[in-house]
Amino acid sequence: MDDVLRRTPLFATLDVDAAASLRASMNEIELARGDLLFHEGDPGDSLYVVLRGKIKLGRTSGDGRENLVAVLGPGEMFGELSLFDPGPRSAGATALVDSTLLGLSSDELTPWLATRPDVARALLRAIARRLRRTNDSMSDLVFSDVPGRVAKALLDLSARFGTPAEDGIHVAHDMTQEELAQLVGASRETVNKALADFAGRGWLRLEARAVVLTNVERLSQRSR
Repeated sequence: MDDVLRRTPLFATLDVDAAASLRASMNEIELARGDLLFHEGDPGDSLYVVLRGKIKLGRTSGDGRENLVAVLGPGEMFGELSLFDPGPRSAGATALVDSTLLGLSSDELTPWLATRPDVARALLRAIARRLRRTNDSMSDLVFSDVPGRVAKALLDLSARFGTPAEDGIHVAHDMTQEELAQLVGASRETVNKALADFAGRGWLRLEARAVVLTNVERLSQRSR
C-alpha cells in the first residue's frame, strides 16, 4: 500500500513522517463491484485515492445516455477539483470491481495546502494533466475514427493495467462491451466491429472483460 500511495501526486513530495501523518487523517472506504461512491451532481468536498481495484467515472445525458470519463486504478486520484472549486460533482463514481479507497475531506486537506505549498503544486499538476487528457479526448472525438479511438483506449489501459503474457500484454480492463463503448464515445456495435477486426488481423485476442494485445506496434499505428 505504501508503494501505491507514493505514486499519487498527493504523497509524492512528502517525507516519510509527513506521509504517515497525512495517511492517518484519511478514511478507508471499501466498495463492492457495482457500488456507487457518489452520484453526478452530489456535493463535492473530498478527494479519493484508489488503493485497490478500479473505479469508473461517468456522466449521464438528459436523455439517459451514458459516457465514461475515465477508468482509474491503484495509485490514481480523483475528486481533487472539488477542493479548489467546491460544487456539484461533475461525474459519478462507481466501483468496476471490489475496491479500496482512501478519502480526504477538504477540512483535513486545507491545513496541508496552507503549510505545504509542494502539496498544492502537486495537486494542481494533477488537475492540469487531467485537463490535458480531457482536451485529447475531445480532439479524438473530432479527428479520430472509432477504430482509432478503440486502439488508443486499449493502449492506455494496457499502460496502466497490463501485465506480461506469453503472447503479448494481458489487459484486465473489467469493463463490459457497453462500458468500453462508452469510454470511446461510440456505439457498442461499432466498437465490437473494431475489436473483431483487430482480432481478425491478429493484433489482439478477446477475453471476458479483458484483452491480450499481441501486436502493440500495429495498434499504436492505428491509434494515430
